[in-house]
Amino acid sequence: MTQNLDRTPTQQDLDTISLQLNRPARDVVEIGARCVCGNPLVATTAPRLSNGIPFPTTFYLTHPVLTAAVSRLEASGAMAEMSERLQQDDALSARYRSAHEAYLVERDRVGRVAGTDEVPEISGISAGGMPERVKCLHVLVGHSLAAGPGVNPLGDEALGRIRDEWTAETCWCAGAWDPGAPVPSRDLSRHVKRLAGEQNPVQTPVQGAATRRPGSEETVAHTRGNDGVVSGPGRTVAAIDCGTNSIRLLVARLESPTDQPTDQSGTGSTAAPRLVDLHREMRVVRLGEGVDATGRLSEAAMQRTFATTEDYAAIIRDLGATSVRFVATSASRDAANAADFTAGIRERLGVDPEIITGDEEAALSFAGAASVLAPRAPSTPEHPRQARLTNVTGQTGHPAAGPVLVVDLGGGSTEFVLGTLSGPGGAGPQVTHALSVKMGCVRFTERHLRTDPPTDAEIQGAARDIEAVLDEVEASIPLGEVAAVVGVAGTVTTVTAAALGLTAYDPGVIHATELDVDVIGDTAGRLLAASRDERAALPYMHPGRVDVIGAGALIWSMVLRRVAQAGHGAVTTAIASEHDILDGIALSQTA
Repeated sequence: MTQNLDRTPTQQDLDTISLQLNRPARDVVEIGARCVCGNPLVATTAPRLSNGIPFPTTFYLTHPVLTAAVSRLEASGAMAEMSERLQQDDALSARYRSAHEAYLVERDRVGRVAGTDEVPEISGISAGGMPERVKCLHVLVGHSLAAGPGVNPLGDEALGRIRDEWTAETCWCAGAWDPGAPVPSRDLSRHVKRLAGEQNPVQTPVQGAATRRPGSEETVAHTRGNDGVVSGPGRTVAAIDCGTNSIRLLVARLESPTDQPTDQSGTGSTAAPRLVDLHREMRVVRLGEGVDATGRLSEAAMQRTFATTEDYAAIIRDLGATSVRFVATSASRDAANAADFTAGIRERLGVDPEIITGDEEAALSFAGAASVLAPRAPSTPEHPRQARLTNVTGQTGHPAAGPVLVVDLGGGSTEFVLGTLSGPGGAGPQVTHALSVKMGCVRFTERHLRTDPPTDAEIQGAARDIEAVLDEVEASIPLGEVAAVVGVAGTVTTVTAAALGLTAYDPGVIHATELDVDVIGDTAGRLLAASRDERAALPYMHPGRVDVIGAGALIWSMVLRRVAQAGHGAVTTAIASEHDILDGIALSQTA
């Protein structure tokens, strides 16, 4: 492995990285480390991407075999154990802090090489949890490989612990990716969607594609006028979701029913407002950094957030939004200097940050996820595969007038929210029941699925545990009343990609896809039966999800079967949604 030689990336290096990551290489400044054969192991990335987003992960692992080995180490619980040792071992803690400082020095150097300006949003912040804890071993291993032994103690340790699966002295490239495949040319990250610059007119497709719910595929034209403002049907709104770690922006065209195109029969359009994305992105600002210890928002954290808000305000003005809503974490309410934060946001954006209750958060999340269910006119599938995978009934949309269950399936917990798309007197979405349970893909992988692939006994043990949790869910939520189910988060969307046999993870295709419960069950079975290497080779599979997708797919399929049983077969399908609370905040500005 070469750590300090041949760092300048060639076009072949960039093509290889794109194939390794299954997406276009992004702002690669150097090759931080190479395999003994010369292929990239680590991409050294600019601290600010060309789309303007700060990027704290300077050393990014790219090699699939190495990434997978580190993911398995993370799944074993190594990070929690390392974090605990940092609190107990002063010498280790001091070395880890030195690694943090070395990381910052290298990022500054890389920024100078890349020609980027200073990036105040991540000033003083390295990556991977440094200097106080461990939250991403991929970052630490990337740093160790790029810097060489002796710089990052826990990165070095992680490399030692994966020697049975990957070593620097051996080439592991054969079969890790297809060097003859077309180089990916589209970056489909849901957090970086932008209106297509200065083109006139601009074609902005609604999220969703061939295998989506009937009637969901449309293209809306938007024109940028002489004043630079994008025009089109409906009006433009902006939504900002400011959390403890990140701040997200959505600028979208909010179309009322009268703005939307009529269906093929000419009888009308959707009864509910619809969002057409103009700009969507996320930046890491860590607003809540240190607030638990000090009771105050740190000046550095507020300045990072203010800088991002200024950028967002410019985007909002450029796209002509007439309404803005800024929803913030409770940390910005409880902090002793909350008034300073509120004043800073008001000065830059013209609105005050709103601190919402847990019930309001559930309602906005429900509205965003369930917006995929707006009833649409009947249509026929474009090709036989859609008819096989979806429940195309010829009816006008999904039975969205009844209760809708939104399932947010996470790593450690799963949230169940039941509600309706419209309340009394024409009111918007209404939540009637909400419950969070300690059941998730990471938690159940660590608890049950330890073999590669998992044994029948392990799967049966996980299934018994899931059934017990679902008993708790059914005791609190009337599952028999559910008319439609919407699933959100990475497990659901990855299972959808697997069912569709996608050649890359494409949110535009996944969003609004409706699958039969039996199809989801069959897909879960295939994922559980596959070896880890087989799952890692799937072109739509995120490296961090390889080890946990089996448990997640099992949970998702069993949730749907329980809902189907409770309703005596009334629910036979489920819909995947890429939308969440950010979309709910935008939709709340209908008035």
